[in-house]
Amino acid sequence: MSESLAMVRAPLVGRFYRAASEAGPFVEVGDRVRKGQVLCIIEAMKLMNQIEAEISGVVRAVLVEDGIPWSLASPS
Repeated sequence: MSESLAMVRAPLVGRFYRAASEAGPFVEVGDRVRKGQVLCIIEAMKLMNQIEAEISGVVRAVLVEDGIPWSLASPS
């Protein structure tokens, strides 16, 4: 069985956050996600922008650290 991977790329420049609060991250490695599910937040110009999954699947890795700047085309 072949597994295909899809990388989530930043649609805008801002600061990456895995969670909206101290409650914990939106997703963890190994979580099954569905299309439209919130994966993370990018703060841009004092606005919190939710980034949603474009497809359903399983989170295999998170490639950026929480709280760091995320630019266009940066992987997640």
